[in-house]
Amino acid sequence: MSSYRWLLTTFAVHACAVLIAITAPSAAIAKPFEIEVVDADTGRGVPLVELQTVNLLRYVTDSAGRVAFDEPGLMDTRVFFGVSSHGYESPNAGFGAKGVVLDVKSGGKAQVRLKRINIAERLYRITGGGIYADSVILGHDVPLEHPVINALVLGQDSVQPCIYKDQLYLFWGDTNRPAHPLGHFQMAGATALLPEQGGLSPDVGINLNYFVGENGFSRPTAPLKEPGVVWVDGVLAVKDADGHEHMVSHYSRRPGLTGEHEHGLMVWNDEKNIFERLHALEGKTNWRHPRGQPTRVTTGDGDYFYFAMPFAITRVKATYEAVIDPLAYESLAAVEENGKATIRWQKDIKPLEQQQEAQLIKAGKLAPEDARLQLVDAATDKPVIMHICTVRHNDFRNKWILIGVQIGGDSSFLGEVWYAESEHIDGPWTKGVKVATHNKYSFYNPVHQYFLDREGGRYIYFEGTYSHTFSGNERPTPRYDYNQIMYRLDLADPRLKAAQ
Repeated sequence: MSSYRWLLTTFAVHACAVLIAITAPSAAIAKPFEIEVVDADTGRGVPLVELQTVNLLRYVTDSAGRVAFDEPGLMDTRVFFGVSSHGYESPNAGFGAKGVVLDVKSGGKAQVRLKRINIAERLYRITGGGIYADSVILGHDVPLEHPVINALVLGQDSVQPCIYKDQLYLFWGDTNRPAHPLGHFQMAGATALLPEQGGLSPDVGINLNYFVGENGFSRPTAPLKEPGVVWVDGVLAVKDADGHEHMVSHYSRRPGLTGEHEHGLMVWNDEKNIFERLHALEGKTNWRHPRGQPTRVTTGDGDYFYFAMPFAITRVKATYEAVIDPLAYESLAAVEENGKATIRWQKDIKPLEQQQEAQLIKAGKLAPEDARLQLVDAATDKPVIMHICTVRHNDFRNKWILIGVQIGGDSSFLGEVWYAESEHIDGPWTKGVKVATHNKYSFYNPVHQYFLDREGGRYIYFEGTYSHTFSGNERPTPRYDYNQIMYRLDLADPRLKAAQ
């Protein structure tokens, strides 16, 4: 190549490089703009608040109520965000628009205050990925040891807690993972320290220590060789006649949501850290086993486990020998004689159902004042049909309290959470107050985690599965869908007096 041609080529290359440097967009990433959404009453960050731009970019606050916003093209300008959150009132931006207009600046911050409609306060997400993701991006300290991913778990269904040998165990159903749309379906498990043992305050989170496989993903804790998903419920700890403590559960091996291959009892193996099949049960024993959320109660006739499905309508003596014996179980049933019905504990008839009791009243076989399960909305007197409940004794109220989800609610089919009180664990349950609502979204299988109660039971904590399943909602919430969310309820709130 001649010197002249070499000079021309070199000049052209350098000219192109300069032109590219001038015209190409900057590769530098702007420092995110922090949006913090807080409860107007408490000043606490609100998780699960959706923010949406005019061009439909969607953001959801993390468990600290934060969003790290860094959208190229929308930095250093005024941006409208539509704001919505279950149980909170959306701010008015004018002309019918629900949201806020923020001056978005790189490295800047804005706070949005929301008025809470729910009586219960949403605190944080317990399971899944990205629990405190935005806070981590923004450089904030967070309470969890694994704030963005733990045991590669992205989603988990319905919790079963149990304090066994002074340690908290938690079990969940079907569990999602990053590597494939299908995870595992034989019960995930973890342990956690109680607050009194050095664990986190229930106001900020739960550090979960998962049982994991060699690949680092949560592993099954109720493995069976036969095909089908395995669901475990009614998990309890009980001692045998020799004083040895056992963790027992009911299991159902199924092809899916409907149908059942078999069901029976399992017992925890301390060496393998798994549930092992004790024995299968006949189909006709479909209520004579642990189920739902057990509650241990001391009575004049000894200790019993009561099982809420949805009310406390089955029970068994609190011994290992009784728990594993189907013939030892009793049900709260309607016994009909001479055209009249009485509600009492017995062993031969299946448990009373809420709608069955309503039919007995309508037929004149049961006096309304003798009913146990006819829960109504304290504000409207409309019947509230319960799906799943937890029943615990509360020292602050000196009553038995119920936390349960309604089936067929106005705002959601399976997402309206109610509170009620009774003098007795088996009712009567009469007046209920709605404490949490979910708009066209499910929040099923709620559990009052009694071991987290604070200030003598004034503050109680309950969680449930937040999922678009059964809701008809075709717009699942990123990160939150199919995961557990914790709420706190102040039993001194005057709005709960209507449940008395």
